[in-house]
Amino acid sequence: MILLSAPMAGVSDRPFRLLAREFGCDMTFTEMISAKALSFNNRKTEAMLKAYPDERPLSAQFFGREPNRLAEAVKAAVCAGFAAVDFNMGCPAPKIVKNGEGSALLLEPSTAARCVEAMAKAAGGRMPFSVKIRSGFSAGRVNAVETAHMLQECGAGSITVHPRVREQFYSGHSDWDIIRRVKEAVRIPVIGNGDIHTPEDAKAMLERTGCDGVMIARGALGNPWIFARVKAFLRDGISPREPDIAERMATAVRHCRMLTEFKGSLGLLESRKHAAWYIKGSEGAAAARNSINKALCLHDIEEILTRLGSRASF
Repeated sequence: MILLSAPMAGVSDRPFRLLAREFGCDMTFTEMISAKALSFNNRKTEAMLKAYPDERPLSAQFFGREPNRLAEAVKAAVCAGFAAVDFNMGCPAPKIVKNGEGSALLLEPSTAARCVEAMAKAAGGRMPFSVKIRSGFSAGRVNAVETAHMLQECGAGSITVHPRVREQFYSGHSDWDIIRRVKEAVRIPVIGNGDIHTPEDAKAMLERTGCDGVMIARGALGNPWIFARVKAFLRDGISPREPDIAERMATAVRHCRMLTEFKGSLGLLESRKHAAWYIKGSEGAAAARNSINKALCLHDIEEILTRLGSRASF
């Protein structure tokens, strides 16, 4: 069983990935990278396509709809030293879908097939190549099983299934039965993704679907230790305790420091949302969040989190 950290736009940067790895994640992913922007030598996009030795195995995730550009992106990932490549056919964001990318490709099997064939050929067996999909585009267009079979025949080495349709975005509940049906329909490994927030959730998904691995997305926000807790539970059958408030805030401080060191002033701004995830549900969280959003420097954020960790009042 492999345990993965999902690629999340605006989240899965180097600091987030390093913490996920530290706490037991087997493989992490970059934020989704535009193959088209990469072909235009966009500096911000090129900066995202960097594989650090201490993050291996690391997979690059690309999105797009032009086979030639996607193939070139795969070649760039090979040259950059990535361990694997993933193709995003699940993103529901309007700005992605309106361009016929992400989950919009679930409506265009012929285009999706050409993209996957081109990427698989470019990978050429030099690295694992996976594809991430959703159940379908809408409730009336659930085609994950057919799509998965097509992807397998076009060269995908594994498939990750997020069992929500595009029109759900991230609302409601994921239908794990879709993962089971995909697993039964293909020969290649299938990774389950969706509504994994506890070690018990991960075990239940594995047992109910027969999937070969679990990918955790929102369940890891402000909660990197979920990977270690899942592994311990699957190994021992005993659910490990959750970290106490002091441990949580200490990790939050580390994360904010890493963000600031890696991204400078942008990292300071991004620390606000990450800190909010770490403190969610804690006593005094609302007041702490308001203070963090007004903080002008890293020291102030660290002080707020440390005080919350000692259960000081705000």
